[in-house]
Amino acid sequence: MNNNDLSMLEEKIGYFFEDKLLLKQALTHSSYANEQKINKSGDYERLEFLGDAVLEVVSSEFLFHKYPDLPEGKLTKLRASMVCESSLAMCARDLDLGSYIFLGKGEEATGGRNRESITSDVMEAIIGAIFLDGGMEKAKLHINRFILSDLEDKALFYDSKSRLQEVLQGVLKKEFEYILNSESGPEHDKTFDVSVVSLGEELGRGTGRTKKGAEQQAAYQALLKLRDKGYVS
Repeated sequence: MNNNDLSMLEEKIGYFFEDKLLLKQALTHSSYANEQKINKSGDYERLEFLGDAVLEVVSSEFLFHKYPDLPEGKLTKLRASMVCESSLAMCARDLDLGSYIFLGKGEEATGGRNRESITSDVMEAIIGAIFLDGGMEKAKLHINRFILSDLEDKALFYDSKSRLQEVLQGVLKKEFEYILNSESGPEHDKTFDVSVVSLGEELGRGTGRTKKGAEQQAAYQALLKLRDKGYVS
């Protein structure tokens, strides 16, 4: 990866670093740092620690003002779902963040570029890097644009399996099941294809690196269909 690639990422996120090394550090996995014997910039772990704290403050303030009547417990639960690993990984996929990460050969070979635990960490590391480079307001703009936007659809996705169960069994009184259509790829990097089916009808279909992830995608697609029909608010 060269500086042009990093410039492309800066274009995507709409933020241009004064200190380019901060961006490179935010994208550097420990496996690559160890392999290249990097000391100057290091890996993303310290920036991830900082970004996690900034994200918690910004998302807490956002929810505090957006939902003035929600009690503390529900605000905490909502914040946790918004900034969990799967949620941040979904935001990272929107930016194709995985393709910009510096990985060691071993991590690359075992599918690390698409691993949610890595892409979500890098998402937080970039927040930390922006905070150090441009301050809280710039970090807040980034979080609002890429993590706190389209909140209604994202909330539907975060809780899609339980929401689908509520609608199908509670409202429509229908039984349903998840069916594994196929799985492909090597053991360390599988892709699962899953459908959610009720009374012989496929309501939604999804793919993922885990069966649970594929089921979540399928449930989300089913909810979007049901929302179009007026069953989901």
